[in-house]
Amino acid sequence: MITQKYIFYSLGVFVIIFMFVMWTDIDYGNFKTPLRALMDFKQLNSNAIVIMEDIKLNNSLNNSSLKYVLIWTLPQRDPLMYLGEGQVVFIKKKCPVTDCYITTNKQLMNLTNFDVLLFNVPEINDKPHPNLPPERSPHQIYVFASIESADYYPLCSTRFDNYFNLTWTYKLNSDLYYGYMIIRNKQGEVIGPNQIMHWEKIENMDPIDDKIKERLKNKNKAAAWIVSNCNAPSGRDQFVREVQRQLDQYGLVVDIYGNCGRKRCERNMMPKCLEMIEREYYFYFSFENSFAEDYVTEKLLSALNHYAVPVVFGTANYTRFMPDGIYLNAKELGAKELAKQMSEIINDKERYYNFFKWHNHYSYHEVEEVPETDFHCKLCEKLNSKEVTESINVYEHLRDWWNTNRIRPGGCPFKMPVFQ
Repeated sequence: MITQKYIFYSLGVFVIIFMFVMWTDIDYGNFKTPLRALMDFKQLNSNAIVIMEDIKLNNSLNNSSLKYVLIWTLPQRDPLMYLGEGQVVFIKKKCPVTDCYITTNKQLMNLTNFDVLLFNVPEINDKPHPNLPPERSPHQIYVFASIESADYYPLCSTRFDNYFNLTWTYKLNSDLYYGYMIIRNKQGEVIGPNQIMHWEKIENMDPIDDKIKERLKNKNKAAAWIVSNCNAPSGRDQFVREVQRQLDQYGLVVDIYGNCGRKRCERNMMPKCLEMIEREYYFYFSFENSFAEDYVTEKLLSALNHYAVPVVFGTANYTRFMPDGIYLNAKELGAKELAKQMSEIINDKERYYNFFKWHNHYSYHEVEEVPETDFHCKLCEKLNSKEVTESINVYEHLRDWWNTNRIRPGGCPFKMPVFQ
């Protein structure tokens, strides 16, 4: 007859063994035990719903409806830094497609079982021996991601020929666009930016109304420039100094805010600074720190959405981003002619009004404003599309595409060898 003492003893042994199995990291088909997974995911996110969802996913890594995406390089840079872990970013942004599971954990599963690997260009472009995956499965998608200029971070090594399958950058002919703005027409449809745009001609645009004139009436200063990166490769600092010399003869001044000027505008003060520009300045200098095809940053959006005429300085084809007649191209005009035109425009109210006629036809928006255009949503949508899942493209010579229209000769920066 089994004694009560023996029953309690057996039950105790069972409980100890059960707790050991549930707590220990044992490889059961490449996933952690549920209890340990719960503890791990609590450290990542406090949202209980997402935690339980992630635990379920972690226990079914062969779930074919999910794309498992490994951030291979350091996640501290855009465009990777806000992806987070799991499905959190896609759920929070209410993306139409959420079947993507993001991780930085290279041990989550066998490396060759991940569907997608993300690579941030600044982490791989300038190293003789970059840390790259030691093995790869034919089904895997390697994504070339960068929001930084190709002029700063060119791709120099032939090792990346026939290596990447998708591009996720600011270039307009990327597989996925990661830029700073979206353009809509009056019907609210997304129309750009694009390599080919069909703009209304400025002379055919409707004149501005009294509401816009009211916004413009108190302007009394020539130009503002907010800049923190001094002595950039584009030579913009030297150019602005020359523009100021030319403006002196007209009694006009470029006010420089930030680290490179005498006026202050801290990052946390940016909304107030932009309100001031909208209220007081005729022009805003949207000068890029480096020259590369399609490299147009938030500086342009700052001008357009705050009722200042943008003065641009870059090598982008700006008609991909704006209609002719609503901006001044400093690089094409040169310092002397730019200063002359600025003075003439300031003294001709009707001519100045014409620079804002576009408001009757178009509007500019941040990319992440809605799920429809959000870059994270578009990433997950793309990775789950038939275009990607049914056939795999590979870039034979990605360097030729990425290094187009750079300021520095030879496709690679000075002092950097071409690694073989």
